[in-house]
Amino acid sequence: MRTSRAALALPFALVAVLGLSACSGDTAPEETTSASTSVEPETEETPAEDTEAGSEEEAEPAATGDKPAWAATNEVVGTQLGTAEGDGFTVDIYQVSTAVATKTGQFADESGKPILNPGDPIVFVNYVLTNTGDADLPLTYSIVGVDARYADWPYMQGMDSIVDSALFEAAGVVDSPITPGSGEAPFILAPGQSVAYGENFKHQPGSPIEFEVTLTPADAAGDLNHDLRQEVALSATIA
Repeated sequence: MRTSRAALALPFALVAVLGLSACSGDTAPEETTSASTSVEPETEETPAEDTEAGSEEEAEPAATGDKPAWAATNEVVGTQLGTAEGDGFTVDIYQVSTAVATKTGQFADESGKPILNPGDPIVFVNYVLTNTGDADLPLTYSIVGVDARYADWPYMQGMDSIVDSALFEAAGVVDSPITPGSGEAPFILAPGQSVAYGENFKHQPGSPIEFEVTLTPADAAGDLNHDLRQEVALSATIA
């Protein structure tokens, strides 16, 4: 568990309730938790064999080690910072690229000042979750959670980010690991398959950072199976 932080970062909505000065900027959509692990470079897809003529149904293709149908991507981009390894899964973490914040972030400090402002430098990271076990890994909508924090991050909440689809597209990462309309949980990650998503936060080059990874599989109903929860961590340095 993390130790308590001296300062408190507050959502702008709560800042307004407390009478703190409002900050300009778009309000971020709902936060998605989220997503990555040790993954081999993407292998070439092998097309499924043709079924016999006249067959009423196509044979279901076996897992090929690529992304599952429900996943938005499993693309490996960036420079690898390291791998967080759990029992039956890994999360590879990559530093992708830097950008400039286009709007105000989602949180303010206790004085009402936003933590991220337009023009601030931000860095994108990419998380790649891979099933390294021998059995299917059922997942909830959260897939896998990664909490990234600099060693000197002064707030109790996680690090702030900028919600801007154009910035994510330019970085080559997605902010949600699940393709819209992909059905309901549990989402099955077969052995060898992987799924990826990314996020951004303040860029502090040369800063030590810790990534805390939490994976809680789904039960048959798609709900969190807390009895099988795993927590692993990776310490690295942002370039």
